[in-house]
Amino acid sequence: MRAKKLLFMATLFALVFPVAALEKNDPLPSWRDSDARAAIITFVETVTDASSEDYVPPEDRVATFDNDGTLWTEHPVYTQLAYALSRVKELAPDHPEWKSTQPFKAVLDGDMKALGSAGEEGLVELMMASHAGMSTAEFESIVVSWFQTERHPRFNRPYTELTYKPMVELLEYLRGNEFSTYIVSGGGIEFMRPMTMEAYGIPSQQVIGSSIKTEYKVVNGTPTLVRLPEINFNNDKGGKPVAINQFIGKRPIAAFGNSGGDQQMLEWTGAGDGARLMMLVFHDDAEREYAYGPANGEIDTHFGKFPQSLMVKAKEQGWHVISMKNDWASIFKPVAE
Repeated sequence: MRAKKLLFMATLFALVFPVAALEKNDPLPSWRDSDARAAIITFVETVTDASSEDYVPPEDRVATFDNDGTLWTEHPVYTQLAYALSRVKELAPDHPEWKSTQPFKAVLDGDMKALGSAGEEGLVELMMASHAGMSTAEFESIVVSWFQTERHPRFNRPYTELTYKPMVELLEYLRGNEFSTYIVSGGGIEFMRPMTMEAYGIPSQQVIGSSIKTEYKVVNGTPTLVRLPEINFNNDKGGKPVAINQFIGKRPIAAFGNSGGDQQMLEWTGAGDGARLMMLVFHDDAEREYAYGPANGEIDTHFGKFPQSLMVKAKEQGWHVISMKNDWASIFKPVAE
């Protein structure tokens, strides 16, 4: 009887623990067994293999990531725009003229159609009104407080909890293989910096984004940087390779995006020598997140545009398109996790 019990326990151990060990050692547990996952593993193993002709030394293992729609959700509006709308409403009592002045009137009336018709110029005006006229320290404090209190309108969770679990795993996997991971986003650099370390493990000095001008002043005897209502740099489209060269000084060997605004970053990454990995996150999961671009019959979206032409470009250039629906076993961390 004792021998049978030991045999049973040994069999159970053999069946259970290899699976548990496999799950523990799996660097990308939220990724399904797909071509996209295989491409990531193959690339990392190739560039870290000292015997490979495509070996890349650690100091040159640079990977760049867009933020909105690539690392966290960008619908129904960009997170930074959600902040700007909230901030305009908060400041409205001190600006009675906004009740009759666009695009502020559209915000106060909740008229998203009118806000959309204001175009890029109107959005910039909102950003300047809600982001400038204060010190960098004051701005950071307001942003941190907003992240702590605001909730996404659909998921009813803090925006910082709506990072994509598979992409966070990818960031950790790359850093575990001595990659330097950078955010290169069209979003505001000082809006992102307060949350990137906690959300992604990326320190503020490895965040590149759009910026407004700042001015050094001594305020009440204290050296201060004041945010001015003027754009300094738009880190989008062709601006991304320019910023990467300026702030990193090396061409990435891997780049990840999700929209037409990332095309030039992926093109510039792919133009380098040796093994390269370029990937686009494709939003095609309306049930667990959102579906837009070609996944939704090319219905236009003002946020995260992924036109059919980008899909064609990806195929021509050998870029990998990550299907959220098919390649990701889960999208967000469970609430209790």
